[in-house]
Amino acid sequence: MAITLAPIKVDSETDALISHAAHFLRASKKDIVDIAVREYVDAHRAEIQTAALEALRTLDGSNKSAVKLLTGATDAEIEELGGLSS
Repeated sequence: MAITLAPIKVDSETDALISHAAHFLRASKKDIVDIAVREYVDAHRAEIQTAALEALRTLDGSNKSAVKLLTGATDAEIEELGGLSS
């Protein structure tokens, strides 16, 4: 399976931190970001799982539930904006 690379953008301060860490650890910037993201996800796995399960519980297959999940809007706010057609 071929590895597909996807560029990411970080602010200049974060880029400097990545560059310094890579230099002093004799690693590539890509490796530093890869390890950091994996460690972060491992450390927050329970929070991520809880949020994902909560999102799934709110979806009932309707457009309204999808809009509410994606926007954080309440039923009242959706109706105030004209509602959603069935």
